[in-house]
Amino acid sequence: MHDLRVLTLNCWNGRADPEAIARFLVERSVDVACFQELDPAQASAIHEVLPHGKLEPAGDHSGMGIAARLPIQVHHVSLPRRDARVAELSPTTWPGLADGLQLLNIHIQAPHVRPWSSLPLRRAQISELSAWLSEHRAERCVLVGDLNSTPLWPAYQRITRELTDGALELARTENRSAERTWGPFPGAPCLLRIDHVMTAGVQLRSCQAVRGFASDHSGVLADLELDGEFG
Repeated sequence: MHDLRVLTLNCWNGRADPEAIARFLVERSVDVACFQELDPAQASAIHEVLPHGKLEPAGDHSGMGIAARLPIQVHHVSLPRRDARVAELSPTTWPGLADGLQLLNIHIQAPHVRPWSSLPLRRAQISELSAWLSEHRAERCVLVGDLNSTPLWPAYQRITRELTDGALELARTENRSAERTWGPFPGAPCLLRIDHVMTAGVQLRSCQAVRGFASDHSGVLADLELDGEFG
């Protein structure tokens, strides 16, 4: 039995520390990492330590990417304004993986940016994402990223019709609260849980919010309980 270690991190539109991100990926032996608001300097540092996948940096909050230790296929999922990314982990390139795994990286529009236009955009993004999940979700699927939605918000509730909040379920079994992930600036107390790990057909062995990247978001580091050895 081996845990597949996955990180999701909002890189704060280039302001998170590239070297801190790369160092964390190595020190914590991350297998696959999903990024939102990724810029070129961050992408370059990440590629040095996780050379596979597809990183698409930008400077306008739209940069995203999925990086991995071993080969993966990454495709776009068409959503209004900002596509999601989906990676397919295949048993042929991840030795010992008994079945394939689908991994989605999501960044939903924030509700506070021009709310007269962002709220309809959010609804459209969630509607398109839900439709895609209904039609294309694999038996084993993990969705991660910055959903800009707490469990109280309609966007979150719509997604959890299709997927389970893995971090919340694990926290309940451990008799604790799921950790919050966003504060107004690096080092500030985290006020909201808006970065998520959601699953279908996959159990989480561990899940924790991790800091130290100089971002306003904590990363979320999750160990997925899967068969096989990835080496």
